[in-house]
Amino acid sequence: MTDPAPIRCIIVDDEPLAVALLADYVMKTPGLETVLRTTHVLEALQAVQEDKADLLFLDIQMPELTGIQFLKIIRNRCKVILTTAYTQYALDGYEHDVADYLLKPITLDRFMIAVQKAKERMGVRTALAVENNDAAPIVPARKQDHIFVKTEYRVQRVDLAAIHYIEALRDYVAVHTGTGKILSLESMKHMEEMLPGDQFIRIHKSYIINCSRIDFLERGRVVIGKEYLPIGDTYKERVRTKLGLS
Repeated sequence: MTDPAPIRCIIVDDEPLAVALLADYVMKTPGLETVLRTTHVLEALQAVQEDKADLLFLDIQMPELTGIQFLKIIRNRCKVILTTAYTQYALDGYEHDVADYLLKPITLDRFMIAVQKAKERMGVRTALAVENNDAAPIVPARKQDHIFVKTEYRVQRVDLAAIHYIEALRDYVAVHTGTGKILSLESMKHMEEMLPGDQFIRIHKSYIINCSRIDFLERGRVVIGKEYLPIGDTYKERVRTKLGLS
């Protein structure tokens, strides 16, 4: 079987050491290749506009043009992973539908998590998975254990194990945990994309649940603690399959 074409990567950061580190990570990751590594943002912009990249590693704070200004110009020409030394800038990235953001200093395992998210948005499968269904895909050693959600005033870390369920409200999404709830500006769609599918499932247009928190099912409802959450008609078969009830 012919190997799939590698994902073409452009790396742009005004810090040469940051560029070199990401280029090294790209080289170590099967299925990726660096077509441009640069500290000059305008050079990277021209390359993206000429459709030379599938995936862009983009620093947010750069002279001449910020990462956010860059995003507005390229208008989804390629998938983007933001890199930044400041957590608060993640909020801007979410608003532009980036694949992920990497907080410096960037580790290899966190880099690979971000790449996997980008691949999933591209619909890319690893060459091993295509060639042999029994082969293990290339995944980071550390399992995802948290997400970052944007609230009105900050971007907040939430441990996955602490989440009981997520509820869509009129203007917010409520992340219900064992100690209370966090009101977030995320959409339910984006929450569903961020959460690992082996642990979370959407059961209704207004609810995503942590499967490990289910106490029991009763009359078309999922019961978590004292909460009775309805299973939507269009989600019933998915829930039954997920829980091994089909």
